[in-house]
Amino acid sequence: MHKTELVDAVAEAADLSKAEAQEAVNAIFDEITNALSRKDSVSLVGFGSFVCRDRAARTGRSPATGEPIEIAASTSVGFKPGKALKDAVNG
Repeated sequence: MHKTELVDAVAEAADLSKAEAQEAVNAIFDEITNALSRKDSVSLVGFGSFVCRDRAARTGRSPATGEPIEIAASTSVGFKPGKALKDAVNG
C-alpha cells in the first residue's frame, strides 16, 4: 500500500473527502516525525511503537574496493509491532 492508497482508504473509512484525509494522514506522519526528532518514542497501543536507536561508529568495507572505511555514528528508527498487529498479520 502506498500513501495515496492509504489516504483513499482513510477517506472511505472515515467518510472524509480525499483532501481532508490527506491532511489527517500528513498530520499523523508529521507528529510521529516531530516526536522522533526529539528522541521521544511513539506508542500506538495495539499497533506498535516507534523508537530512536543510536548506532555507534564502526569500521566497514567498501564493496567496490574492499578497503576499510569509517562509518559515522547515526540515529535510526526502529518499530516494534504490538500484539494486536502481530495477531492480525498471523491470522
